[in-house]
Amino acid sequence: MGKDVIVACDFSSKDEVMSFLDKFQGRKPFVKIGMELFYAEGPSIVKEIKARGHKIFLDLKLCDIPNTVKKSMKVLSELDVDMTNLHAFGTKAMMEAAIEGLTRPDGTRPLLIAVTQLTSTSEERMKNDLLINEPLDKVVMHYAKNASECGLDGVVCSPLEAGKVKEVCGKEFLTVTPGVRFADGDVGDQVRITTPEKAKEIGSDYIVVGRPVTQADDPVAAYERCIKEFVD
Repeated sequence: MGKDVIVACDFSSKDEVMSFLDKFQGRKPFVKIGMELFYAEGPSIVKEIKARGHKIFLDLKLCDIPNTVKKSMKVLSELDVDMTNLHAFGTKAMMEAAIEGLTRPDGTRPLLIAVTQLTSTSEERMKNDLLINEPLDKVVMHYAKNASECGLDGVVCSPLEAGKVKEVCGKEFLTVTPGVRFADGDVGDQVRITTPEKAKEIGSDYIVVGRPVTQADDPVAAYERCIKEFVD
């Protein structure tokens, strides 16, 4: 499976996201639709963007009792997205239920990945706010291993953790890494970050890039720069 750049379309309306995507007349980027846009526009926005020829990562980070997640994933499987996710701390039972719900009658399903720890989370915040006293790296690898054992395709993790995840879970286990910024760009509210070029070296399969592309003076040029640094 080849590497790819996923553009985080963190917009609040259909008009905004469509205006942004209209700029891409050549290569159609793989796009991430998150909570803000999905909650504003509903499932129809997924269908419309898919109809334009974009691959879609539906980033809703499900976390609930297993039966609720199973039923929700069944609904999401009908939207024809290419990737979706959940929180790994929802337990193995929840992840197994998610796989069951996401798998269609013909056996196909979107890629399912688990969030380990958000890239805005530092070890200090994890200990003080969540009362998790294990080292951050150990927690991430434990969550990744749980996801792998449950049959998930990969995890969302910091690019700084991607190589270690591969060591723990195998080379085929996907790493989807936000927290990517250009070397000459603003870090924003991310804590555990790196550049597209470095993410490639470390072993990320997909990088998720938001503001460095969506808020660039020339979003298409910024996207192509990501492709050049990470994929080519």
